[in-house]
Amino acid sequence: MPHESPRTLWELVAGQAHEQLRPHVLSYTGYAERAATPMRRMEVPTSAIPLIVSLGPSLLVNGVRRQSFVGGIDDAVAITEFVGDQLGIQVNVTPLGARRLLGLPMIELARQIVPLEALLGPDVHRLVERLNEAPDWAARFALLDAMLLARLAVAAVPAPEIEHAWARLQATGGAVSVGALAAEVGWSRRHLAGRFRAEIGLAPKAVARILRFERVTTTLRAQQGTGLAEIAYACGYADQAHLNRDFRAFAGTTPTDFVARLLPDGAGVAARDFPNVQDGLARAA
Repeated sequence: MPHESPRTLWELVAGQAHEQLRPHVLSYTGYAERAATPMRRMEVPTSAIPLIVSLGPSLLVNGVRRQSFVGGIDDAVAITEFVGDQLGIQVNVTPLGARRLLGLPMIELARQIVPLEALLGPDVHRLVERLNEAPDWAARFALLDAMLLARLAVAAVPAPEIEHAWARLQATGGAVSVGALAAEVGWSRRHLAGRFRAEIGLAPKAVARILRFERVTTTLRAQQGTGLAEIAYACGYADQAHLNRDFRAFAGTTPTDFVARLLPDGAGVAARDFPNVQDGLARAA
């Protein structure tokens, strides 16, 4: 949907992956943006692994200039910034989907931003060329389908115990204990935590917190922050104070402020100053 203001213009186009990919690929989003002044967004923790395929200029991520890249699962906020034009596709993948499609344990990407070329090699350049040559977004999504289906066909399958633990955490929004998960798969808590961290990127308890927080941010985007106490309880928090503490930990802000900074048409969350990344942004400018 196009959005225009005196300083910015953007269009987001949603796409759905091939049905064989849907257990692993959550969404495709094509984006075309133009900003006359710096556009800064806050990217809060989420369980999805973003694969950014850039078809235009680079983007600043926490002060470092990036082209196409993958962001591993993280429990800290990230800040993106650009001025001028942006064009590309964001592919949101589950952690186990990323493990299969990228061919490496997610612990190797956790809390990191890694160039896509470092993971997929020179094929990335050819993919970008073909995506740029495609006539429309539907054709671009079809090209991504073909590439990802080919990689899925030769991918190793994760251990069923890890698949079960991930599915249970996701289905409950993080509201299941590590002890219960360990009992369900027949492993010790220590063994489950180690194997889960290797495959997903973070330990089960940390991922459970992210899933709970993600459930809240999804609800806030839909409801615009009405009834925070009710939202907190419905998403598994003891009370609103508990929710506020997690927001401070994961996003450095409050739920009310988060809602106030939501951009229209699902275009993200406007960022203000974050001291931990501001120096890097200044150096990279």
